Amino acid sequence: MHPSAAAWFAARTASWLDFPVAALAAQKRDTRVSVVLPALDEEPTVGEIVTGVLTLGSLVDEVVVVDSGSVDRTAEVAAAAGAVVHHRDDILPWTGSRPGKGEVLWKALAVTTGDILVYVDADLTDFRPHFVTGLLGPLFADPTVQMVKAFYDRPLLDVSAAGGGRVTELAARPLLNAHFPELAGVVQPLAGEYGARRSLLERLPFAYGYGVETGLLIDTYRTAGLDALAQVDLGQRTHGHQDTAALGRMAATIVHTINDRVSPEHKLWPTLTQFRRHEDGVVPQVTDVSLPDRPPMATVDGYPA
Repeated sequence: MHPSAAAWFAARTASWLDFPVAALAAQKRDTRVSVVLPALDEEPTVGEIVTGVLTLGSLVDEVVVVDSGSVDRTAEVAAAAGAVVHHRDDILPWTGSRPGKGEVLWKALAVTTGDILVYVDADLTDFRPHFVTGLLGPLFADPTVQMVKAFYDRPLLDVSAAGGGRVTELAARPLLNAHFPELAGVVQPLAGEYGARRSLLERLPFAYGYGVETGLLIDTYRTAGLDALAQVDLGQRTHGHQDTAALGRMAATIVHTINDRVSPEHKLWPTLTQFRRHEDGVVPQVTDVSLPDRPPMATVDGYPA
């Protein structure tokens, strides 16, 4: 491991058990906390997650679900559970609207009021409140920490318990280790659960789709330094899994995100061709896997900072 990564891992890795709720409540003071759930067709799980977050009481000031174009009852279930729900198309409509996770996380900045934002994926099947408190702990305890990434065991995956998913191990981690070895201590760079200060997030571009976590990690390191990052062990997490073709599209988007930060002058081909067998043979399927980053929210007209 790169010496800087090893030193960072030793100093900036914690457990959710290090941050009891009573201690966090005393440290919160007047800091506002927004928990954001990006959601696309998550009717079976989103309500239970919202309910779980709300059990934290005054530790969380608002729970916001940003709907990325669901065709099921995600919005209704989330609202009934107590979340404030926004559709991506209704937020800053003059900026247009894109599919993908990066879009809803970016637009969430415009409809939340928290000094700290905690992002939680809406497809978790075993959400527990410490998924939020663990991420708040380092941010409350140390003003130099700007972003906290989660890591956890994913017991349904055929990988080492502490490792990431298939896209992490086959694409994201090798590329990050090669280009940004100082980040080699990050256990799960693609984790969908992380917390960050608004003052940081509004200064960063947001990458397209599933490249958003990789882009924010790299850009936080470049903007604020390695010690602005921390990570917390949340124990165990389970969620729905995607098929191999979907993971291939995710990996391609991450490849583009990293390339845009390493060699922005060298643009990659923006589509991915995959193949599906039909009755009359093999048919190519072409997917866009690259769009320009969304700009730092602080630069966007109409942002109510």
